[in-house]
Amino acid sequence: MSYNLLKGKRGIIFGALDENSIAWKTAERIHEEGGTFVLTNAPVAMRLGQIKDLAEKTGSQVIPADATSEEDLANLVAQSVEILGGKIDFVLHAIGMSVNVRKGRSYTDEKYDFTSKGWDVSALSFHKVMQSLYKADAMEEWGSIVALTYMAAQRVFPDYNDMADNKAYLESVARSFGYFFGKEKNVRVNTISQSPTPTTAGQGVKGFGGFISYAEKMSPLGNATALECADYTVTLFSDLTRKVTMQNLFHDGGFSNTGVSQEIIERFTE
Repeated sequence: MSYNLLKGKRGIIFGALDENSIAWKTAERIHEEGGTFVLTNAPVAMRLGQIKDLAEKTGSQVIPADATSEEDLANLVAQSVEILGGKIDFVLHAIGMSVNVRKGRSYTDEKYDFTSKGWDVSALSFHKVMQSLYKADAMEEWGSIVALTYMAAQRVFPDYNDMADNKAYLESVARSFGYFFGKEKNVRVNTISQSPTPTTAGQGVKGFGGFISYAEKMSPLGNATALECADYTVTLFSDLTRKVTMQNLFHDGGFSNTGVSQEIIERFTE
């Protein structure tokens, strides 16, 4: 069901890799709600994914861009404004990667070149994206910028590795840049702390199936799905949330405020 919540709004979506990704689901929901957008991802990710299928389905154009490259981002912003016919109303940052995780290195045995690359892609890129938009004065007044995060930024999940540090940095950037974007441009910046979700990226984390099962048993409402996260993101891009900014918004079925559930107690008293 659609409500035309984003009719006439223009945006940029980072990170739609395949139909399992939250960015993909969000793009579909934005399209259903009347929004138009440009899709973007790193060239290597585009070769691995099916972003062109999504572009065809939603009538969108694809602009390859490395989110760690200031030059690529400046070009992306300029092209997006031209293609969409005006300033940007919404931006979704849904990209993250840990080379240490991919290479099987533990948190106590990081290779710091890997750590730096993962931080650049997963966290610093969010600052670069916003700085590019800010300097170009490309955001429409009362626009909305959202990045996806995970509560390993606040609590220890051992196998989440250096991605936990990346997410903590990402959330800090949202608060800090959110202040300046709010004061000077009336633009909102928030992060969504989503339930563990079986995306292509998420499934690369060791023990991820255990994360999902545990969270499902801990959360009073159960885990939030990728589609449900897309729905929530739509509300943050809409005019219904104009005064919500600089927040880390938990979208996790109540997991973040649950100490222990009856299901977990019963599991350990059998």
